[in-house]
Amino acid sequence: MAEETLRRTPLFEEHKALGARLVPFAGWEMPVQYEGIKAEHEAVRTRAGLFDVSHMGEVVFRGPQAEEAVQRLVTRDVSRLAVGQAGYAAVCLPDGGTVDDVLVYRTPDDFLVVVNAANREGDLAHFREHTQDLDVEVADESDDWALLALQGPEAAAILQRFTQTDLSAIKYYRYEVGEVVGSYAVISRTGYTGEDGFELYARPDAAAEVWRRLVEAGATPVGLGARDTLRLEAGMCLYGNELDRETTPLEAGIGFAVHLDKPVEFVGQEALRRERDEGMRKKLVGFEVEGRGIARHGHEVAAGGRTVGEVTSGTQSPTLNRAIGLALVEPDVEDSFEVVIRGKAVAARAVGLPFYKRER
Repeated sequence: MAEETLRRTPLFEEHKALGARLVPFAGWEMPVQYEGIKAEHEAVRTRAGLFDVSHMGEVVFRGPQAEEAVQRLVTRDVSRLAVGQAGYAAVCLPDGGTVDDVLVYRTPDDFLVVVNAANREGDLAHFREHTQDLDVEVADESDDWALLALQGPEAAAILQRFTQTDLSAIKYYRYEVGEVVGSYAVISRTGYTGEDGFELYARPDAAAEVWRRLVEAGATPVGLGARDTLRLEAGMCLYGNELDRETTPLEAGIGFAVHLDKPVEFVGQEALRRERDEGMRKKLVGFEVEGRGIARHGHEVAAGGRTVGEVTSGTQSPTLNRAIGLALVEPDVEDSFEVVIRGKAVAARAVGLPFYKRER
């Protein structure tokens, strides 16, 4: 069997020059760490970290029925989005299972939907299948963009040095079109870390210069390893862990992104209404391990001498210095249970999410 050819982002040479440890991820050769996961994690929490997330997919909906198409596909009511605003949403199957979790941007003329790298092809097929009857173009423009995320309490101060756009005027989940390091960029106040920060959609041929200037200004390069520990502390879902085609957005705890009363019926809406009315098969809980050990994806959750669920994500929290995790469990599971780590049942207790919340 031929070895898979891994794709590389426009920042690949920058990662190599910085000595990053590169790993296969969703068909891409991506940096998992540079200096080390703990140091990179702490840089984002205390200063500013810079991520290459150019592997994410960008799908543009344009045409007379672009809004109707996006309304049909995502759980959020995008008619409520103003131009210049973004919204988090899920994409569902007819049975309510989750195809992907996405960001939807409303532009003056179109809608931009940002999808997870591993789901890009499947999402495109799903989008086109469910909008065939509409006058809309569904365009995969992923290769037209590089995507950098600058996150942390010093992110705004660092970025402001390289743009004329007034960053203080960009509110959370809003964006502006401007220039960064003299090149066209979409500057979005969004992120996946629990910190303030920005995601920068830049032209691929300009991305390396933007990256270098931000690093020179004090941003710490951060790999996928710390990206995962940061989002877990912030209680954010990762597709393939908390979300998948067998798990609904309501079960995964992202009901805030599901608008069951929206004016256009979306794929999976009826199934989610039934689930709301009749009850869920499982629920997402955050937990702390009270004994020794770190719970990992796939570990069993037990209560009353039987299996009641499964760990979806787990780590030793660098910020809290405690073993934390997320699990999908039966809906009536109480706050105390056990996780099975290396064959041993270890006490754990449910805690509220997020594990970490920044001071504002």
